[in-house]
Amino acid sequence: MRSIWKGAISFGLVSVPVKVYSATESHDVPLHQVHAKDGGRIRYQRRCEVCGKVVDYGDIDKAYDDGQQTVVLTDKDLASLPAERNHEIEVVEFVPASQVDLLRLDKSYYLEPEEKTLKQYTLLRRALEDSDRTAIVRFALRQKTRLAALRVRGDVLLLQTLLWDDEVRAPAFDVLKQVPRISQKERDMAAQLVDSLAGDFDSASFTDDYQEQLRTLVEAKIKEGDALDTDATFGETEDGDDAEVVDLMEALKKSLDRKKSATTQKTAAKKAGTKKAPAKKTAAKKKPAAKKTPAKRAARKTG
Repeated sequence: MRSIWKGAISFGLVSVPVKVYSATESHDVPLHQVHAKDGGRIRYQRRCEVCGKVVDYGDIDKAYDDGQQTVVLTDKDLASLPAERNHEIEVVEFVPASQVDLLRLDKSYYLEPEEKTLKQYTLLRRALEDSDRTAIVRFALRQKTRLAALRVRGDVLLLQTLLWDDEVRAPAFDVLKQVPRISQKERDMAAQLVDSLAGDFDSASFTDDYQEQLRTLVEAKIKEGDALDTDATFGETEDGDDAEVVDLMEALKKSLDRKKSATTQKTAAKKAGTKKAPAKKTAAKKKPAAKKTPAKRAARKTG
């Protein structure tokens, strides 16, 4: 991994220098646009709408436009902001981990300590573990002031940026003002369905089917050429996209019946396997008894 930022965690009088690394990455197959006729790469140019010229990247500045006037902000203007020069991850407070709303979590970063300050790093990590709290921190990254949650993942400190209050939309759905009547029987059946699908989350058991099929398609085209004909379809359901909305109770019953059927088949398969195993052991025990019979008869004749 490559470090994207350097700074220091500060809590109280303690300062812990760290390097910041992106904790996640996309697994999507990278695609770009081409000319369908000859496969030529499509490129985009930075063209000025006023003079019509193509502008070099070094001659481009940022600007704020409110619809009536434009305010140009140069790199010098942005560098004058105090947050841009700040490389400190300031611990503002320690809060119960349960108070950090998952909706607010944005990007995740690993923090690597320097060897000479490993003790301070470990002390902060253990303090978070022992208190079951999350540190709310404030820092600057890529010309923006960020609010973030600092927590423990294994033996590493994990920094997760948080969305600000005005970045979280409030749901305003008029339809939710209506309160549908739900019977106790419907609630009981829904609870049964939840229980039938209950389990522990294992992220490794889930795969991105679309990306896997996309990779297979790309590999097949490389081997067989562009004339490859594929009937692969993605995202379709068994009943089609225009499946009718069915009665809630009927849907719950079908879901439970399907789950029970799958469970019954698994149980039957296990029982069948269990019955076959003892049969082999019984047959093995009877074989020695069959050999003893001729020996007794021979003894009687001799007498």
